[in-house]
Amino acid sequence: MSVIGRRLKEARLRAGLSQERLGLEAGLEPESASARMNRYETGNRVPDLELMERIGSVLGVPAAYFYASNDQVAELLVAFSALSPKVRDKALELVKTAGQRAKTP
Repeated sequence: MSVIGRRLKEARLRAGLSQERLGLEAGLEPESASARMNRYETGNRVPDLELMERIGSVLGVPAAYFYASNDQVAELLVAFSALSPKVRDKALELVKTAGQRAKTP
């Protein structure tokens, strides 16, 4: 299973949605919603970025989450996106500062 497919399935299950319901809420045609979502989850097809953004919106995760190859980075993206813009700014500064300190011997 591809990274995108694995993350898509995990996020869908966390949200408690069927493949069909997710596809419909993301704007897919009713006749193909379930089959298309199944193909994306199994890695047989890859949705374009626009569709991934719609799927992410339905699932409450940023599109970048689906593409992150590192599990910690993926979870960080989800947590970061849930923050308010003001708290995001503070969190980003904290991470940048920590990164600079880690580089200094």
